[in-house]
Amino acid sequence: MKSAEQNRRLFRRVIWVLIFSIVVIAACARVPLTERKSLQLVPEQEVLALSFQQYNQVLRKSKLSQNRQKVEMVRRVGRRIARAAEEFLEEEGLGYEIENYQWEFNLIKDDKTVNAWCMPGGKVAVYTGILKYTKDEAGLAVVLGHEIAHAIAHHGNERMSQALLANMGGMALSVALSQRPAETRRLFMAAFGLAANVGFLLPYSRVQESEADHIGVVLMAKAGYDPRVALAFWDRMSKANKRRPPEFLCTHPAPRTRIRRLRVYIQEALRYYKRLGSCENTAQMGGKDEQ
Repeated sequence: MKSAEQNRRLFRRVIWVLIFSIVVIAACARVPLTERKSLQLVPEQEVLALSFQQYNQVLRKSKLSQNRQKVEMVRRVGRRIARAAEEFLEEEGLGYEIENYQWEFNLIKDDKTVNAWCMPGGKVAVYTGILKYTKDEAGLAVVLGHEIAHAIAHHGNERMSQALLANMGGMALSVALSQRPAETRRLFMAAFGLAANVGFLLPYSRVQESEADHIGVVLMAKAGYDPRVALAFWDRMSKANKRRPPEFLCTHPAPRTRIRRLRVYIQEALRYYKRLGSCENTAQMGGKDEQ
């Protein structure tokens, strides 16, 4: 009798494991360009709703820059990278995702914060503290290409999916929000790099960071910026503070590893850059065609 009950329990466990495995397999998506499989359990519309809400909260708590020239530069470069990202998605057979992006670029006045990020749906913030390292539009294109790459690769969704599995047993986000709303929102903020005090944690894994480097230089090249600029930018960042790296570097690959990989990625990206013809000259002039 006891043996029969144990068998039934074992059978139920096997069934649940099979169902769970099927759900996880079905939730796997490919990262564009790298073709890596990533776990994305969270429905995109729910992610977008949380993203837009949190983005607005960040803007309300932050002081936006009033420097018209710098704000226009951020938006000009951002628009160019955004157009390149949409072209990239089309080429990767992911054009249906474009409708999810409502691009917005804001410059937050905070000279002590060396950071930038892009949330799902194309909501981007750049901090004035990073501009001393970007130097010019091409350097800024490195940063925006990298951050937008995180978004179109759905790295945040992957992080949140992993967190839901680890902390809530794979509970659906809609259920988690209704039953454990405070904890769910903390998971979202951690997954996308937002701390409760509007600080930034940069939780992406090194694999995801390398993917963002790879996709990012392709995006900037497609937008008409020389991807070779990325080497100089990351070199400046790595030398910025050897004792305590800026937030932007917290979980990134070691500088030597990054530079070695970037050289390979850049050779691929240059094919897109050379293909642009007249855009190459435009980028070298700092994008004056759009001023």
